[in-house]
Amino acid sequence: MTEDRSWTPIELSPEHAPPAGAFSPAVEAAGLVFVSGQVPRDPVSGQWVKDRPLEEQARRVFSNLALTLSAAGLELRDVASVSVFLADISHWGAVNKIFQEYFRPPFPARAVVGAALEGFLIEVAAVAVRPRPAEARR
Repeated sequence: MTEDRSWTPIELSPEHAPPAGAFSPAVEAAGLVFVSGQVPRDPVSGQWVKDRPLEEQARRVFSNLALTLSAAGLELRDVASVSVFLADISHWGAVNKIFQEYFRPPFPARAVVGAALEGFLIEVAAVAVRPRPAEARR
């Protein structure tokens, strides 16, 4: 069923695994790109990396975020807000260090929440802003 919407889905290229559920990897509305929760899943094979250490899961999640943004023609520096969900809130310090490997000042707004995740340790959702044409990349 096709409907008129005020938003547009962002799809990954065909060589990437499809989403593991009934959702779009990201959607764009009014110059904002809303990225669905990214989990520790290999983007090509679709294999979960649940059994890996937190640091590896976090790096996979942030790399998946960058991949999804690139499908929308954006980069991590376009992210305005990040929501981090942790199976164990005591992992906040380790995730904060890894976060800084991917994001540079000025940092986006961020919320970190303890959550009941299904077998993995971290999930990250984000909102990015599409730069206006006059805001050329430097």
